[in-house]
Formats: sequence, C-alpha cells, structure tokens
Amino acid sequence: MAQDPAQTSLELLLNISRELSASLDLSRVLERVLFLSTESIGAERGTLIAFNPAGQPVEAAIVVKNQLFHPSTDEMAEILDHGLAGWVLANRQPALVADTSQDVRWMRRPDDDLRASGPKSAVCVPLQVLDQLTGVLTLVHAQPHFFTAQHLDLAQAIAGLAAMAVRNAHLYASEQEAQQRYRELFEDSIDPILLTGWDGRIQSANRQAARSLGREPDQLTGLSMLDLHVAPPERLGPDFAALKSGSTISYESNLHALDGTTSPVEVHIRQVQFGAETILQWFLRDIRERKQLDTLRDDLMAMIYHDLRSPLANIISSLDLLSTMLPAESDASIDAVFQIASRSTDRLQRLISSLLDIYRLESGQAIVRKEDVDCAQLVRDSVEVVKLLAESKNQTLTLTQVGDGPVIQGDYDMIRRVFINLLENAIKFTPNGGSIEAGLAEQAGSARFWVKDTGPGIPEESHEVIFERYSRLQTDRYPKGIGLGLAFCRLAVLAHGGKIWVESSVGAGSRFVFTLPAGA
Repeated sequence: MAQDPAQTSLELLLNISRELSASLDLSRVLERVLFLSTESIGAERGTLIAFNPAGQPVEAAIVVKNQLFHPSTDEMAEILDHGLAGWVLANRQPALVADTSQDVRWMRRPDDDLRASGPKSAVCVPLQVLDQLTGVLTLVHAQPHFFTAQHLDLAQAIAGLAAMAVRNAHLYASEQEAQQRYRELFEDSIDPILLTGWDGRIQSANRQAARSLGREPDQLTGLSMLDLHVAPPERLGPDFAALKSGSTISYESNLHALDGTTSPVEVHIRQVQFGAETILQWFLRDIRERKQLDTLRDDLMAMIYHDLRSPLANIISSLDLLSTMLPAESDASIDAVFQIASRSTDRLQRLISSLLDIYRLESGQAIVRKEDVDCAQLVRDSVEVVKLLAESKNQTLTLTQVGDGPVIQGDYDMIRRVFINLLENAIKFTPNGGSIEAGLAEQAGSARFWVKDTGPGIPEESHEVIFERYSRLQTDRYPKGIGLGLAFCRLAVLAHGGKIWVESSVGAGSRFVFTLPAGA
C-alpha cells in the first residue's frame, strides 16, 4: 500500500526538526539544513546564506552532489546582488523557476551553457521568523521542470524550521559572546569583584579579589561576604531586600583578608542577571591611599589654621592699637588704607574660624557656645560687612525683611559667618552692575534666611555637589575657589538643626536658602 504523501512530508519535517534542534552552532546548522533539504527534495545543489539580526550576510554554505563548500564574501555579495536569491531577499517572497534559461532572475553561470549541464529548475525561499529575515535557501536540479508546487511548499516548510534554527544559533552565539566579554571584564578588572547568591556566599571571584583576600579564587567559594567585612544592615535590609528594586547600594567598610590584614574599601552592590539566575555583584575599591591623603590633609589643615591664628591675632591687636593712635581728623587716604586693612583682617579671621569649624564639626564636636540670636540684627550686621564690597562692583544690595524674625538658640558668630559667606559668594558670582537680595522671614516656627543673586546660575545636577568639601563648578564661567565655603555653611546649619539648599538654573541666577528652628 502506497504511503500518503502528506504523511511522508510530515515525517520528513519531524526528522528535520529533530536534526536541527540537536545543535546551536551556526555553521553546523547551515550544513544540516542544506544536506537535509537537498536530500528531502531531491535537489542536486543547494545554497544557504544566513543573515545576522541587522540583515547582513554573515555565513553561507553550498552543497554540490553531497560535497560542502563555503563561498567567499565576494561570492555571497554576487549571489545577493544578481541572483535569484537577491530577488527573493528584496521581495521576501518564494520563487519557483521551472526553466532557468527562461527566467531573467536567474544569474547565468558557465554550467548553464547548453554544452555543459544546460538549463535547470530551481526553488528559492526566504528564512523568516516573524519580521526578521534570517537567511535565504536556494535548491537547484539539473532537469528543467523538475520542481513542482508541492516541492515549493515543502521547501517553505523546511525554511520555517531552518529560520528558527538559524535564529536560535544567532541568539546562542550572542549569549556566548556576551558571557565571554563579561568574563574578560570580570577577570581583567583592577578592582576586586565577587559574585554571591542572595545568602551572601561567594560563588565566583576574580583574580584581583583573590589577591586582596590572600587566597586562590576557588578557595573563596562558599565564604560569606558578611564575614569578610561589616555591612550596614539598615542600608541592605533583611536578606538584601533593598537590592531587589534594582538599585545599587554603596558604602565604606573595612575588608578583613584571610591573612589577618585589614584595608578600607568602598563597596558597591547590585543585583545582576546571570543566565537564568539573579545574583549579587560586589565591587570593592581599595581606598587606603585616599584615607591616608584625607588624614594628611586634615592634619595639615589643622596645623595651618592654628599657626595662622597667632600672627593674625597680633595683626588685629596692632590695628586696634593703631586706631587709638590715629588723630581724630586724620588724612582721608590714611583712613581708607586703614579700613582696607581692617576689613581684610576681619575676612581672614572669618575664613580661619570657618575652616576650624569645619574641622571641629566633621570630627563630631557639638556647638558649645549657644545664646539667644536676634536674627534681624544678625542680617543687618552681615549686610553692613559686605556693603562696601558690593559697592566696589557697582552692585545693588537690597535687604528684604519681614518682621524681626524669631529668636533662635545658637552660635551667633557661626550663623553670622554663614550668612556673610552666602552674601560674599553672591557678590563674587554676580557681574558688575548686578543686583543681590538678602532676606529674613519667620516661617512655621523657623527663621528663614535667603540670598538671591543675578549671577550665571547653577546646573541642577550640581545643586548637592556644591555643598561638598573641595567641590566647585569646573567651568570658566565661574570664579575659582577652594570649595570650602559652602561646605562650612552646610555643616554649621546642620549642626544647628536646620536645612540649607539652593534654588537655581543656568542663566537665571541663584537663591540660597537656609532655615533654623526657633529655640533649637
């Protein structure tokens, strides 16, 4: 009894599907597709060109009488530019050519000559998954009119299976390439990197991590990261729950190597997808040199500040003595020079006091000297100190005051230096002829101070950075500085239980505001 052709085709496709699913290597897939296609349809020759996801030909294979060949890049380009495969690619439609000598889409070759093998029949089908073209398959028989519509249907069915196989091969190759790139970056990183599960136990470590911990990478497997350093539980949450949102958590700690040594590190943790598994990736950055530099800088600053105070005190005492020796009606030029010297020493004294306050407040010392602070008087005194400086730049300095403001508890001199610092910054950053507004208001039981200028403004991404020590805007539009003034302001305001911030945008000036609670 003859076998049903439909059943035969179904069994054939099932066998082809099994064969193609056995490999994810692109070259192997191309070979199997061609051999199975030529054998199944009875073709004597077949060509398969595979495309990458960008639609570019990346690999090809040719089978002639069960012999496999790989065409060059130029040969692939010629086939796609002038042959039947090029037409199928451009139109994304299958083609059945009963007689190649009668079809203009067929690219003539020497073997098409009547003195050679002569005219042939051919089928050509695109390999397509959804809207993505993964290749084009061409099958040729030496006999014209050999291929029928049934052959074309079978070729299209094979092409559907082959398209998925080629796509899977591309995905597998991309995954392998991505993992190889990650592995190279992982191993070659100058920073220690460790991968752990959600229990914090090490699954993998790069060479630098092994070197930092004094063990071989395989000797670290199974150790807990929480045994190697102290992690802040309030930042990570129970079972690292804070990382499950996808955010990166950073903090400083001390890494305890297995040889007993300890080193300060900056830790960055995030969750990463590694294959089908989600794991934790730990970056450790050695900050010993930075810590040593910070300590050296702080010691040097403290020494300089204290050494400056003694000669400055002598200068101030000498100026006070000179003021008593000057005649009541002295020369105007002498008075002007004396005022310049007095204002400069006052400014230098405020700067040294602020630097010393930074050192004290950062070391955790509390504010000792507290008194009732008349906020309105403090604002008036501060404006009076900088008035001549604003006039020297032809700037308009306006005082906007609503009532007298609340009485607060705090260090009068420190708060006054905060306000003067903001005023001097506004004068420095505002161009000649600009305007500056200083103000005080009582708001919700707090004293609200502000200084507004018509300077170049501050980009939004720098609103927090400018309050950090040694931070300043890196552009020629802004005057240079050492980046300590606003750091002092923030430390002083926070020490009084207040808040400080800036409202600004580029080209629209800046408005610095700080609030201090009444009776703090």
